[in-house]
Amino acid sequence: QVQLVESGGGLVQPGGSLRLSCTAFGFTSHVYTIGWFRQAPGRGREGVACISMGDGSTFYRNVAKGRFTISRDNANHTTYLQMNSLKVEDTAVYYCAANRYGTMGRLAGAYDYWGQGAQVSVSS
Repeated sequence: QVQLVESGGGLVQPGGSLRLSCTAFGFTSHVYTIGWFRQAPGRGREGVACISMGDGSTFYRNVAKGRFTISRDNANHTTYLQMNSLKVEDTAVYYCAANRYGTMGRLAGAYDYWGQGAQVSVSS
């Protein structure tokens, strides 16, 4: 059984930084993809970035380009989302998700497993 455990959310002022972590339990290989999504109150789930745990290739949505960095620690099946220059509009619950086939899915429907979510609040 695959389980994703997230950590690292919190409250930060505009312009600040946070790093989210997502550790995957239950995978026996690195042939899977981790995607980060977010959902703000009253809005749908929005893709942020994804990374192939196999070859490290990445994809960023426009909201993340230039400010967020996704990375991986294969030895620990952990993915990180480093978020810099945070804005008030980045406030949301952030979820990590896993695609078990290693597909670089850009939509939430492409992912099979989901973490519990981490609240990120950006406010002065």
